[in-house]
Order: sequence, then C-alpha cells, then structure tokens
Amino acid sequence: MSVGRSPHYSIVSCEERGLPLGTMPAVGSFGNGKIHTRRKAHGRFVNKTGQCNISFSNMDEKSSRYLSDIFTTCVDIRWRYMFLVFSLVFVASWLTFGLAFWAIGLLHGDMEAGEDDDAFTPCTMQVRTFVAAFLFSVETQTTIGYGARYVTEECPMAVSMVVLQSIVGCIIDAFMIGAIMVKMARPKKRAKTLLFSHNAVIAMRDGKLSLMFRVGNLRKSHIVEAHVRAQLVKPRLTEEGEYIPLDQIDMNVGYDKGIDRLFLVAPITIIHEIDEESPLFGISKQDLLTSDFEIVIILEGMVEATAMTTQARSSYLSSEILWGYRFEPVVFEEKNHYKVDYAHFHKTFEVPSTPRCSAKDIEDRKSST
Repeated sequence: MSVGRSPHYSIVSCEERGLPLGTMPAVGSFGNGKIHTRRKAHGRFVNKTGQCNISFSNMDEKSSRYLSDIFTTCVDIRWRYMFLVFSLVFVASWLTFGLAFWAIGLLHGDMEAGEDDDAFTPCTMQVRTFVAAFLFSVETQTTIGYGARYVTEECPMAVSMVVLQSIVGCIIDAFMIGAIMVKMARPKKRAKTLLFSHNAVIAMRDGKLSLMFRVGNLRKSHIVEAHVRAQLVKPRLTEEGEYIPLDQIDMNVGYDKGIDRLFLVAPITIIHEIDEESPLFGISKQDLLTSDFEIVIILEGMVEATAMTTQARSSYLSSEILWGYRFEPVVFEEKNHYKVDYAHFHKTFEVPSTPRCSAKDIEDRKSST
C-alpha cells in the first residue's frame, strides 16, 4: 500500500541558506537556533534478515585492533578468506623452516660434500638443495615421514629446529581446527530457522488495542530459555535542539508479567498492549500512515544441541504494520497431535470492528463516560 513518509533531519548551516540566526526555528520546531533542519524518509535500521544497516568509518588502528583478537577475526571472515589465510600460514611456516634447514646445512658444508663421501655426516640426510630442505620441512610438520630424509646427531641446531617445527605445527593445527569448529557451530546459523511474520498487526485483544507479530521455530529441537524484546527506533529532536537519528524506546511485550519467556514449540503471537507507557499510545490509523519509525524485534535463547546463545532479529517499518488485521490460525488440533500449517504463518484477515482512533482516544472516551 502507498504510505506517506515524514522526512528525516539533515543539518544545513544558516550561512549556506543565507538566513540570519534570528530567522531560524526555535526549540521544539525543526531547528535549534543555529542550524536548519529538514526532514526526509527514515531508512531501515535492521533488515528482515536480521542484518543491521551500519557501516563503520574513520576507525583508529582498525587493523591492529582486529589482529589483537585474531581468533575472532578468523571466525568472522568468510570461508574462502579463512582457508586462504591458513594456507598462507602453512606455506610460510614450511618455507621458513625449509630455509632454516637449508642454512644449517649450508653452514655445515652439506651442500659441497659429495654423495659418495662416507666419512662426512651431514646435518640432514639427502638434503643438498633448497628444494630438498623445503620438502623435508613439509614432511616434518605434516609428520609424513617418507624416510629418505632425516636429521642426524651431527648438528644439535638441526635437531632443535625439528622440535621447534613440530611444536609450531601443532599450534597452527590446533588454531585452525578450533576456528573451523567454532565457525561451523556458530549459533547464528540456528537463527536461520527462526521465523518472523512479514507484517505486524494492530487490533483489539482482550478489550485493549494491541500490536501483534508472530514468531515461529522451523526445527523440532527447542530454543531453551527463549525470550523476546521489542524496541521502537525513530529520529528524535530533543528540547535542546539535539538531533538523535536512532532513538531507541523499549516496548513492553510482557516482561513485567514474565510472558516474554517463550515455549517456542509452535508459532506464538507476541502481544504489545498499547497503554499509557507505550510509544504508540497516541497514534491512530491515520497517524500510522504518516509516521516514521521502525520496530526492531530481538528473539534470544540457547540452542538445545550446543547450549550456545543465539539471537534472531527482524524489524517492521510503520508501512509494514497493518491496522485492523489479525493473523490467521496456524495451529490446528487433530486426533492425536497438533498440526502446524506454515502456509498460514504470514497470512492475515481484516477486522472491520477495530477502532481507527488511537489508544489514548479510546481511554479518554472510557473515562468520560
């Protein structure tokens, strides 16, 4: 449906407009006495997929900060970059120790000694070139052990280098396996099977005007200690004229009564009662068409298989909230079980009896009668 948008605020200096300060709007209007503000559409803060539309810039020492937590960095990057990094680390370690074995042999004179010289004992047998030293390094770190190349007792430095390379190889292997396992078991993949309805609805529920949306779990495995939160995000201008582009207001979805804790076996409709403490208290159906806000939904819980906390996110723009609608039933009772039909998960039906006025007007009418 076509929805009007209240504009966003953008700061423009009075010198650019050629206006004296005395002509600028006062506090409480669209200006703050020093800057001129104009409104434009508010963009989505959180996508339907749960990704936040945030980009970082001008971060001081970004590279050093990311490298200081190298394990998390390796887990967060894409698979192809992760394998590329570990491949480069392996090749670098092989080359480094191969160069070390070649240098030890060169200093000991292994490269000049003949193969038929039985009186000469090299540091490493069958290593007379850099390529042979590199292959010996690969065999040592990967524990292949073909047997043709091996370290003798002639050079303690070569023996020490074998021990050191074995330790370094174990550290690299442990780091790589740990990062891969953590990346594969990340709980955010579980969030892909947690579902939010495409739209939120506003209708009467138990005599009160309520905002409702639906959440579901596509797996039979449970989300332990599941709970839901909701926040209304919108731009706001303070009394002092300060512009806050993403002002976040908590919305009560039952945490005072404990009903925000979910037993998420079948799809559940989450209810926010629009009362005096609700940021939607003064909004009517007509106001909703021109409002500029976003409701961010956060569903958290522990994955039953791993006991790791997962979080799924979604959001609803004001244009995605249907006034005077309810969700179609999705759970049906059969002979020996309950059937969940996800074909009806996103479907709604109109409720013409829903008041068009705000919850504040409804309360005022009740108090006046």
